[in-house]
Amino acid sequence: MSKRGTRNSKRETVGRASCTRLPDSFRVPRFAFALLLALATPLVGQSRPRARDLGIVVGVLPSGPLDAITDVAGVRVGQVTIARGDSINTGVTAILPHDGNVFRDKVPAAVVVGNAFGKLAGSTQVNELGELESPIVLTCTLCVPRAADAVLTYLLALPGNEDVRSANPVVGETNDGYLNDIRARPITEQDVLTAIRGAQPGPVAEGSVGAGRGTIAFGWKGGIGTASRRIPAALGGWTVGVLVQTNFGGVLSIAGAPVGRELGQYYLKGDLGNGSVMIVVATDAPLDHRQLERLGRRALAGLARTGSSMGNGSGDFVIAFANGRSGGPAVGRSRAAASAGAPDRPTARLTDTVAVVTNDAMSPLFEAAIEATEEAIYNSLFKAETVRGFRGTIRALPVDSTVAILKRHALLPE
Repeated sequence: MSKRGTRNSKRETVGRASCTRLPDSFRVPRFAFALLLALATPLVGQSRPRARDLGIVVGVLPSGPLDAITDVAGVRVGQVTIARGDSINTGVTAILPHDGNVFRDKVPAAVVVGNAFGKLAGSTQVNELGELESPIVLTCTLCVPRAADAVLTYLLALPGNEDVRSANPVVGETNDGYLNDIRARPITEQDVLTAIRGAQPGPVAEGSVGAGRGTIAFGWKGGIGTASRRIPAALGGWTVGVLVQTNFGGVLSIAGAPVGRELGQYYLKGDLGNGSVMIVVATDAPLDHRQLERLGRRALAGLARTGSSMGNGSGDFVIAFANGRSGGPAVGRSRAAASAGAPDRPTARLTDTVAVVTNDAMSPLFEAAIEATEEAIYNSLFKAETVRGFRGTIRALPVDSTVAILKRHALLPE
């Protein structure tokens, strides 16, 4: 066990990190390659490559310009990384569906469960009402109650929410208790508020940051990863973005290559196969709760492609939302009435009539969710750096050895 201490304490707010825009056409081989390294921009504190920086391009659909969840217009991400000595490695990652008051301007949403060993606060109301009314916050397992309380502080303080007496914070988690002294529950209300209020569009920091600071995936350092896909204009032109917090096990496969097996680290050999993964799927396609539930299930297909075993002790959850149309309660109380102390009364709108994607048009969105999830998981591994923590050191996935394996399997050029 490493020595506990408080040396080199730091709390880092991570809002943006540079990334490279990589052109690709709609019809390309599933794992095409390009000469991308020459195009890569050096990143301060983000020096390890993304999958595409190495020439790994997942699937047939093009990514958005950032290849991130924030390619879905309106989506914002904020992160706070907490690292103190060798004891504390954890953080907060917040995803906001748009830049308004999400409690008043709710968005359609659904939660899908792969394996329910987890503490996803707020999930039952999301699936009962089919909508999201809070930021999505990711953190460590024992920090969920404090994070949920902080989300309430944020929501109750928003202008227009002065009359709110019930709100549903959505907080997901993975257990970072190997690298993090999780029993210390180091997350504070201010950490959560900083992540939410600092959330912004643009590039998203990946790897050992935010809620991914102390996570482990496939026996290597896991973390935060993101990716996106765009549907061709003739099929709707919508965008699907994914953000993951990886902390799970299995037999790592990259581009179909048995990387975990060839590196000698996989489930039942150095990897217990447990842990968890949180997957957040965002889209601007006009989808309802039922369709988002279907979309979320496809994210689990992307998870499976990477070699996840969804083990007994793994919490595998997908939160999917669509911000392409306004939701909102059918009956509410106007802000003016609230400020005047007037009693509750129905608003003018008592019913919803909205256009949604047809069932036959869903398949391209399914493909987008699968591809973006798979690539986001790869990015979480490639971008993560080695971390020394509470019970030991977890090393980053070795890039050179991984590239060599991909070359041997003819998935990258020699």
